[in-house]
Amino acid sequence: MPFRGVRYAPARVGELANVTSPPYDVIGPGTLEHLRAASPYNIVGLILPELERGPAERRPPSSPAADARAAGQLAAARLRDWLDDGVLAADPSPALYVYEQRGPGYVQRGLIGLVQVGTTAIHPHEDVMPGPVAGRRELMAAVRGNLEPILLVYNGGDGAGGHGGTAGPGPGTGTGTGTGDASVSKTSRLVDFTAEQRAPLACTVTDDGVTHRLWALTDPAEHAAIAADLAARTALIADGHHRYAAYGELRASMRGAGHSDGPWDYGLAFLVDADEYPLRLGPIHRVLPHLNPAEAARLAAQAFTVTELPGGLADALGRLADAGRAGAAFLLAGRDGFRLLTRPDTDELAAAMPSGASSRWRALDASVMQELLFARLWSIKDNEHDVLISHDAEEAVRLAVDTGGTAVLSNPMALAAVTDLAAQGERVPRKSTSFGPKPRTGLVLRTFDA
Repeated sequence: MPFRGVRYAPARVGELANVTSPPYDVIGPGTLEHLRAASPYNIVGLILPELERGPAERRPPSSPAADARAAGQLAAARLRDWLDDGVLAADPSPALYVYEQRGPGYVQRGLIGLVQVGTTAIHPHEDVMPGPVAGRRELMAAVRGNLEPILLVYNGGDGAGGHGGTAGPGPGTGTGTGTGDASVSKTSRLVDFTAEQRAPLACTVTDDGVTHRLWALTDPAEHAAIAADLAARTALIADGHHRYAAYGELRASMRGAGHSDGPWDYGLAFLVDADEYPLRLGPIHRVLPHLNPAEAARLAAQAFTVTELPGGLADALGRLADAGRAGAAFLLAGRDGFRLLTRPDTDELAAAMPSGASSRWRALDASVMQELLFARLWSIKDNEHDVLISHDAEEAVRLAVDTGGTAVLSNPMALAAVTDLAAQGERVPRKSTSFGPKPRTGLVLRTFDA
């Protein structure tokens, strides 16, 4: 569905790379400070608003819910100021936005627009945690909008009705040519034609070497053609499960408050044809800041073979990848080096797994980690406070070393497992998959008022 995008005014903010960011949940502390220093108008001021705490002795009592409300209020006030000052402005006409990312060895193109909240055509594949969902919901309610899109993938080359999410394991090179090939969806042909034949609305190169380009499609005839092409298709949520769940909670809260149909019935999404532009699927790692690595290894030895590894991170990750071909394997890292966990005990594994889970779900590395390693051996229930998330192995190890804790590094999940489980309505543990490339936040926003 088209919408009036809200975008930065280059005349006010300068280079767009300085005001955009990765998605909120992949920004580490060092990256956050770098983004804040890049521009006073960087989008992290809205998606991750910093709360001024003051000295601890004068700090008022707080809670996660109170912090989320305060953060939302700060973001909303800042958004109003930026709109009033012309830092951000709404486009004059409703549009669907073609978005291209061009990096070393890959091109990804897709369409940014609104999707209906709660439709059966969108398939989640990961569990979510209540805290992060509530935090995103409070932010969306306060700013009255969606500040960054979720990432959806669908199959465009197999005819309408194909199940989204059969993305390949490597970055897409993009085969769409806009030539009218019947094996390519009408939407993808229009996306490719726009990117190859029309001047972009915005263009920037971020410090990772990726070029980001944006076009606005404002022709109602093109909107109608896209709507007709996508009407019978389904899509898989590749990234943004907590945001999508927040879309649903916000809609429910508005209905509960007596509001009828409204802008909260739709959410912002970036839709990619996975047959044309396959996404890559990477691992997500854990950091347990309160678990000593030696104690973690001692307890893990009750159900795993524990092997001390010499050398550095690169060698250890190579050993992890090799071990993963034979079954579930994990790499423990901390101040005292690396340890490889392999060959989980079958009896311990069976005892740890929930009775209603399928055999495919029980075999996932993420399930073994959550149910056997964390819950049964370490007595740690997965939560956002005791189990930290990192998309980067080096960052995870560095955080473990800094805190004296333990990093648990994993192999990527098999793509077939993700799509098969999603098709049968079963979700993998939260933060098990990292699809990419992820869309850049801040190129186009959506507000209810616009």
